Amino acid sequence: MISRIGGVLWDWNGTLLNDTQLAVRTINEMLGKRNLPLLSVADYQDVFKFPVRDYYQKIGFDFESEPFEIPATEFIVRYNEQVNDCSLHADSLRVLKYFQAIGVRQFVLSAMEQDMLEECLSYQKIDHFFEHVSGLDNHYATSKLENAHRLIAGQNLNASELILIGDTVHDFEVATELGCLCILIANGHQSKKVLQSTGALVYDRLSQLLI
Repeated sequence: MISRIGGVLWDWNGTLLNDTQLAVRTINEMLGKRNLPLLSVADYQDVFKFPVRDYYQKIGFDFESEPFEIPATEFIVRYNEQVNDCSLHADSLRVLKYFQAIGVRQFVLSAMEQDMLEECLSYQKIDHFFEHVSGLDNHYATSKLENAHRLIAGQNLNASELILIGDTVHDFEVATELGCLCILIANGHQSKKVLQSTGALVYDRLSQLLI
């Protein structure tokens, strides 16, 4: 199937970058500061969602006592200080090289802020795999859909020939809206159970893309 795809839209956080532990550690620092219950990794993967404002509310943040922008900015500052300590998932480089070798065009479609996204890809030395990189113009991790439409139009792509590979229900929602295929990888920010609820094809690891 993969060899017949015209292009891949890659999610970044949790899909190629193994940053779930960092996200949990960072949010727990913030929860502890506010005397709110901490999350295990499994708890986090069951409650995390887009837009992240809804997830923040679900785990106890009170936006009547502080506006959403305060914890959202606090998270990004703490996360960005440590993101370069994260590694790629074990099979990320292998899969990127494989797609490159068989001539599949590759793009990044991320909810990370654009400048930070480009910096991360460069730091991991994988930016050369991608024809175009699309992040958000803010740190609030809302929807990627508008940017997805722009990417497809700007790169003159046919959505029906694309596959979006991500690790969240939002990736599936974006793929469905675009009319492209979707594969979700259950080693990132949402649990396999949550991902399977979409009806999408769910793999445990990236290497299964090569089978």
